[in-house]
Amino acid sequence: MNWLTNYIRPKIRALVSSSRPETPDNLWTKCPNCEAMLFHRDLEANLYVCQHCGHHMRLDPIKRLGMLFDDGKYETIELPKPAVDPLKFRDTKRYTDRLKEFQTKTGRNDAIVVAHGKLGGRDTVIAVFDFNFLAGTMGTAVGEGLVAAAKLAVMQHAPLVVVPASGGARMQEGILSLMQMPRSVIAVEQVKDAGLPYIVVLTDPTTGGVTASFAMLGDLNIAEPGALIGFAGPRVIKETIKKDLPEGFQRSEFLLEHGFLDFIVSRKELKERIATLLTLFQG
Repeated sequence: MNWLTNYIRPKIRALVSSSRPETPDNLWTKCPNCEAMLFHRDLEANLYVCQHCGHHMRLDPIKRLGMLFDDGKYETIELPKPAVDPLKFRDTKRYTDRLKEFQTKTGRNDAIVVAHGKLGGRDTVIAVFDFNFLAGTMGTAVGEGLVAAAKLAVMQHAPLVVVPASGGARMQEGILSLMQMPRSVIAVEQVKDAGLPYIVVLTDPTTGGVTASFAMLGDLNIAEPGALIGFAGPRVIKETIKKDLPEGFQRSEFLLEHGFLDFIVSRKELKERIATLLTLFQG
């Protein structure tokens, strides 16, 4: 029996396992809304929108830029580098260690990417948030990125498109993070004073100090379907007012109905819609 258990059975298992082709574990993605299993190539071809329920998943900034610029061609700019961890903040780990962790994970310095190129044949500057970097929170680096994007738009006499996906202000930077709210508003005003269009594409989620500043100041505010948009989250609001919230509260469709948005545009139609709007703005 020991001979069968110790010798024959391992040999059979090794033979069977070696004959099976190894299957990568990232071929399928489960939709967080309808839980359908989606083949990764189909999902990528559909711009990370579920083919079954239309749920718009979060999109990497590089994929977003490739989707919006003509022929996927653009140039990113190097952003100013502010002081790291000016408050010497520490929670369960040092803020500097947390930053290094997400820099390694995402391959970028912070939660924003700024690029310029052609959109609908027109010079355009686009700033995109990365939710995978500390939940897209806005600290001094993001503030510097928004200011740099606004300056570039004015210099190139180009419209500015901002695509936020953020949990709000970055708590590890305290008051310095909150200061980015008025800074971003001033940057937007510089674009508008130059007579240039400023368009915001709100994606899931756009919350906190980001919503309370530049994200709701667009000449046109566009949102993707089903995006969570608000200041405090629904759970916090419900616990504060002690009342049940309306169905779909703080989702794109609710905000459009109540006059906070101009359009809801599906991802596949987004580039064409923005190009059309820019033509109407600038002729």
